Amino acid sequence: MPVFTSDFAPPFPFKSGHFNTIYRSVFTKESCNYERKRISTWDHDFMDLDFSLVGSKTLVLLIHGLEGSSQSKYIVSTTNHLNTKGLDTVCLNLRGCSGDDNLLLSTYHSGKTEDVDFVVHHLLDNYDYENIILIGFSLGGNLTLKYIGEQSDRISSKVKGGIAVSVPIDIASGEFELEKLKNKIYLQRFLKSMKTKISEKAAKFPEFQLDKDKLAKATRFKHLENLYTVPVFGFDSAEDYWEKASAKPHLSKIKIPTLLINSKDDTFLSDTCFPIDEAHNSKNFFLETTNFGGHCGFVSSFYNAKNKWLEQRIERFIRENIHINIS
Repeated sequence: MPVFTSDFAPPFPFKSGHFNTIYRSVFTKESCNYERKRISTWDHDFMDLDFSLVGSKTLVLLIHGLEGSSQSKYIVSTTNHLNTKGLDTVCLNLRGCSGDDNLLLSTYHSGKTEDVDFVVHHLLDNYDYENIILIGFSLGGNLTLKYIGEQSDRISSKVKGGIAVSVPIDIASGEFELEKLKNKIYLQRFLKSMKTKISEKAAKFPEFQLDKDKLAKATRFKHLENLYTVPVFGFDSAEDYWEKASAKPHLSKIKIPTLLINSKDDTFLSDTCFPIDEAHNSKNFFLETTNFGGHCGFVSSFYNAKNKWLEQRIERFIRENIHINIS
């Protein structure tokens, strides 16, 4: 019954989920010097991979959240920490998120695991790593869990485990939660970024007949999904997308050590995003719920050097449960 009791207990004001969420993204100052490699995809597009290498036989593949990138603070912090522990890392910038727009009308969505699969096989075919570990945050965590579950019978033996943080594994209820008044500031930020990208895509692909008035008036994720995600990716409806893209139905199929860390005060998550039964009934899927931490936060100090609970928890799971030696 792999359900962990968490030891994350921050002082005030980090007991506030909103404060914790905002603090990491706004006030932490870490940076990382990546080496970027652009890879061509099977569908005549490209993806940008940002490597940070220290000469390890283990590579950690990091996947960011909605409208994030390799520059997202949680990605940078995790990269730096794992590098100090002797592990190589590479961040998959999802299509359209690397700073350069991708070549196709289609970009990414919460369940587009074919891109993850393509990158994993690229790494296996072109690099001599003994171990690969996947770590995803928020939307990237949904991709991580869904990929490990749906590929359970086909995944390479070199892929040894996964970790997912702050994940809305049930997209329908997660979107409903994020659209509540308490999350208005986050929702507006996401919608602004996504509207801009959709508008730019429509300008580049005039055959995509975008209703610009509906785009301007969109106030929910569902509105954008009906305008863009559903027609571009071939879903029947927003509800069809939610069902097919969610990681939750795939958790029971996971066959390698995989940890989900979700905080109870994460205002992005609904009750159905805490899969306690799935963890109790699995030998390989682990769940850790914290009382505090916000969304991709888990900060406990105004001194950035002390804010390593999440990174150390990731390190500990890699060592103790995935059984990879860490310096």
